[in-house]
Amino acid sequence: MGESRTNRKVDGFLRKAKQWKEEFEKLRTIILDTGLTEDIKWMHPCYMFEDKNVVLMHGFKEYCALLFHKGALLKDPQGILIQQTENVQAARQIRFTNVQEIVEMESIIKDYILEAIEVEKAGLKVELKKHEEYQIPDELQSKFDDTPALKPAFEALTPGRQRAYILYFSKPKQSKTRVSRVEKYMQQILDGKGLND
Repeated sequence: MGESRTNRKVDGFLRKAKQWKEEFEKLRTIILDTGLTEDIKWMHPCYMFEDKNVVLMHGFKEYCALLFHKGALLKDPQGILIQQTENVQAARQIRFTNVQEIVEMESIIKDYILEAIEVEKAGLKVELKKHEEYQIPDELQSKFDDTPALKPAFEALTPGRQRAYILYFSKPKQSKTRVSRVEKYMQQILDGKGLND
């Protein structure tokens, strides 16, 4: 398709790669053949169409993956896109455990990338769940009732920080664990800080 536009930062990333080097190099060849431009973002090779992130290569202990930033919008006729966790809304991965899988799937991978480019060209956006749609855990609601300053402090946090707290507080199965999590972070909320600040 378009001319190959390699980036020296990605060359450096590949030189330093201890694991998945061969897989990354093969994926890079496939991706660049679709005309995307490459750069390093979030410490990983990221491929863009007109400065819009389309796909990112990253490695984990058990597998390496192509992460499609708007993967939730792809048709996925092969049923190979994976949602990393239940809370990931837009991104989807195709995972690989060896270079042979990538070689065998080359035309499929290319089709998915081309569809992802079309999603960008069309300006499509993933409808993200609004933070207001997340259920406030009873244990947090109870603390709102007991500590009048807590609710306005919570509502003053950015939507992302509110969501992170809601997901973190809701996760434990036992109420006493949820209560202890809320109690542990009350002062941080009152100080206007997020979960990881």
